[in-house]
Amino acid sequence: MRHATLRQFKVFESIARLRSVTRAAEELHLTQPTVSIQLKQLSEIVGLPLLEQVGKKLYLTDAGQELLKVCQTMFDNLARFEMVVSDFKGTKAGRLRLSVITTAQYFIPRLLGRFFERYPGIEVSLEVTNRGKVLQRLSDNADDLYVLGQPPEHMDVRAEAFLDNPLVVVAPHEHPLALERNITLPRLAQEFFLIREPGSGTRLAAENHFKDHGLALKVRMELGSNEAIKLAVAGGLGLAVLSAHTLALEKNSDEITVLDVQGFPIRRQWYVLRPADKQLSVVAQTFLDFMLTESQAMARSYLPQIPAFMPPASGIKVKAPSKSKPQRSP
Repeated sequence: MRHATLRQFKVFESIARLRSVTRAAEELHLTQPTVSIQLKQLSEIVGLPLLEQVGKKLYLTDAGQELLKVCQTMFDNLARFEMVVSDFKGTKAGRLRLSVITTAQYFIPRLLGRFFERYPGIEVSLEVTNRGKVLQRLSDNADDLYVLGQPPEHMDVRAEAFLDNPLVVVAPHEHPLALERNITLPRLAQEFFLIREPGSGTRLAAENHFKDHGLALKVRMELGSNEAIKLAVAGGLGLAVLSAHTLALEKNSDEITVLDVQGFPIRRQWYVLRPADKQLSVVAQTFLDFMLTESQAMARSYLPQIPAFMPPASGIKVKAPSKSKPQRSP
């Protein structure tokens, strides 16, 4: 193995993680033939096949699975060493890998902007996707930190609440309920709702909130993004439950409005997660500390500006949902 190169290890790790030579070539900015040649050379050095193709899918062999563990440990250690050296030099430099659910895109870039001002030498890889894919990346240990609205109950993780995530009800600006105050939940349940795809944290929270009161959501349409839901609400297709963060810098303020509903906003929080046994790099720990200390102040700058949104009397600080586990889940 002493004849193998770091480049070959990186090519293999990318193919093994993505299960695709084509996608690995795109990620590494290499041609597909170059990636295939590097993989072949590494397999010859090992003396055993590392991948096998069944139909159109790639699978790791036993040797490939063991080598992937070695590669992940090696690259984590190299990244950690690079960041430690930067720390010795009195600077913060290195690479930070984040995976966040789509709703987090409304505040994570703001937080990163402030972070870059303080630590301009840090590079960030940001993956924005749905909850299912974030959980898959968490399972694969593909990133440093992960942001979700609700920690998973089936994974051994460390989860820390860092930002309030109030859920509000939105309606078309000309909707009859727009001028009413203290709307009851049974009245609201008479309306049609637009919701996210199954598995969405916001959808689960809304459905559970209605269920706890013996009610059910009347679903008119499922949509794959918050932006699509807001446009559909503005078009008069129904009401929706959305994170208040999605309304920040809202361009459709003349078309949609936040309703005054009993029991709303639903008080939830955003969580930053990592595998329970994961040792964070210097950069990841620096960003985690930054999130925990700076995010609430950032949210105070725009959440109270949302029409009809009333923060708790003590400020926007709220306690975590009772079912969430702040440290390790079962």
